[in-house]
Amino acid sequence: MRYLCLIYHDEKVLGAMPEAEMSALNARHLAFNEEILSSGHFIEAEALQPAAASTCLRVRNGKVSLTDGPYMETKEMVAGFYLIEARDLNEAIAVASKLPSAPLGTIEVRPCRDLEVHGTAHRASSKPR
Repeated sequence: MRYLCLIYHDEKVLGAMPEAEMSALNARHLAFNEEILSSGHFIEAEALQPAAASTCLRVRNGKVSLTDGPYMETKEMVAGFYLIEARDLNEAIAVASKLPSAPLGTIEVRPCRDLEVHGTAHRASSKPR
């Protein structure tokens, strides 16, 4: 089963982190990527730009409206994600608990689901596995 592991951080804390610490954290993430790639858990991972670089969109009555930055006012923002493969939630939590960013923020572990059309399940991603 696929699980999305969302990494939440306080962007002010990350922004104040000395360059050497940030570089070491990034290096730990790259090493972790290799570790879970070899274990068969890795599907995809990305670090994200700060929330201020985001654009939120809404479509209502066929019209698109855009706003800059995050929609919600919150201290922790999504800083990155891992899409992993795991047997079950317990295994997904075990993998996510080893994320180098886990001690610095919050990791949300959410099961992915297939899209159902007329009773038939379809994977949302067309990327072959």
